[in-house]
Amino acid sequence: VLSGCGVYDGTEIHEASAILVHLSRGGAEVQMYAPDVPQMHVVDHSKGQPAEAESRNVLVESARIARGKIASLAKLTTVDHDAVIFPGGFGAAKNLSTFAVDGKDCKVNKEVERVLKDFHKAGKPIGLCCISPVLAAKVLSGAEVTVGHEEEEGGKWPYAGTAGAIKELGAKHCVKEAVFSLTPFYEAHVDTKNKVVTTPAFMCEAELHNIFDGIGAMVKNVLKLTGK
Repeated sequence: VLSGCGVYDGTEIHEASAILVHLSRGGAEVQMYAPDVPQMHVVDHSKGQPAEAESRNVLVESARIARGKIASLAKLTTVDHDAVIFPGGFGAAKNLSTFAVDGKDCKVNKEVERVLKDFHKAGKPIGLCCISPVLAAKVLSGAEVTVGHEEEEGGKWPYAGTAGAIKELGAKHCVKEAVFSLTPFYEAHVDTKNKVVTTPAFMCEAELHNIFDGIGAMVKNVLKLTGK
């Protein structure tokens, strides 16, 4: 499920690409979706600032990543899919929810909320990375998720405050790394009860290949939970 195209106002493109590569490697068939709604705003990524008097549609922008093969989120059902995955990027906090503006008091897009609840009720796994775990924290009471560390640590974890907001939403936050550790796995958290799998990705200032591998751990665990 995509939220636009570009880290500051949509889907984080590297995360989306990494997810697609790992799904392909895992032998999964993929369909991409996005809500057919206006973006919260449009950001000029060369300046990191909102572009005044410009508007874009989340579905239309997401089609850039999907190479045109995308459908409205309203068409996504649990009947046709074994799992659902949400990349990060500020679009998850701006277009899929109002978390970027309202924090713990945020609202989640109705179709996003429906999808999360439907997959949860069906016992089908949900994968999320970067900032998108806030969606599960808001919608699925008591879920366990990670956005990495809970302290900034000199800029290594610039969005560490998100962990506090997740706790305020009623979810359990689990500290995880974004990089390869001495243990033989990359850091993803698996909430086996709720079948929610999360990884920090770009919540950490880490090397791109480490982000890629962490996302791989998330995807691998999501596919494992499908039982196929």
